[in-house]
Amino acid sequence: MIVLPFKIAKPEKNSFVFQIDDTHPFYDKLHQHEEIQISLIVKGEGTLIVGDTVNSFKKGDIFIIGSAIPHVFKSDIKASETSYMLTLFFTYKSFGKDFFELEELQEVTTFFKRSKHGFKITSKKKIASDVFFQLEKSTKLNQLILLLQLLKTCSNASYKSLSSFIYDKKYSDNEGNRMRTIFEYTMNNFTQKITLEEISTIANMTKNAFCKYFKKRTNKTYFQFLMELRIENACKLLISDKEASIAGIAEQCGYYNISNFNRQFQIYKQQSPSEFKNSFS
Repeated sequence: MIVLPFKIAKPEKNSFVFQIDDTHPFYDKLHQHEEIQISLIVKGEGTLIVGDTVNSFKKGDIFIIGSAIPHVFKSDIKASETSYMLTLFFTYKSFGKDFFELEELQEVTTFFKRSKHGFKITSKKKIASDVFFQLEKSTKLNQLILLLQLLKTCSNASYKSLSSFIYDKKYSDNEGNRMRTIFEYTMNNFTQKITLEEISTIANMTKNAFCKYFKKRTNKTYFQFLMELRIENACKLLISDKEASIAGIAEQCGYYNISNFNRQFQIYKQQSPSEFKNSFS
């Protein structure tokens, strides 16, 4: 089954695509594509992996994912029965190789610099969301105008980078399938104990080869990635389930030793689980 690189279906004469994903869940397979992606989460929540980093997504979030960055949206079906996302796809050369080099468009240069690692805007979200909601009923010309407005808004907004490291080569089909298998197995089983022998077998590699392979492509060890996935999910539960005990949440996320959970949470979030929970109370 060839999945990577994942190519967005696009009419031959269209320079960009506006896509509506009204499904449950979102496409939850690791993939990459040439197009830059700007997405508004209208409904749903879950986990978003971009490059080497585990993030969360929820209603109202706006993400920019750069060209060829491997990523996956994993909807949390327990938290939301529906998932709804609006997305624009385009490339830097969609409107001609020199279009975004024009002096009149220098204001959006920041957008493309930030997109290389992916980013999430943290301000001006209402302005950007309003632009998205106009897209569906707009003509192609007005959609182009709205896209430029969106680039300007995202360029001037405060932001948070999504990935700290990007593998500098595009995945081959075989590599893509292997990484997808690793990520998919991990995301489906992170609440259970996962051994190095187990995940190496899933990747069809020796333990030593797997460790080198994963580290080269993500700039972190597999167990660092597993920890981040568990802690990020613990954060969602600490915010959403006010009545649950910290020990109970730790167990739900694959930690059966509360001291180990507290220590790793402190490393990843620079605060204790109770401090994090209280900051949202």
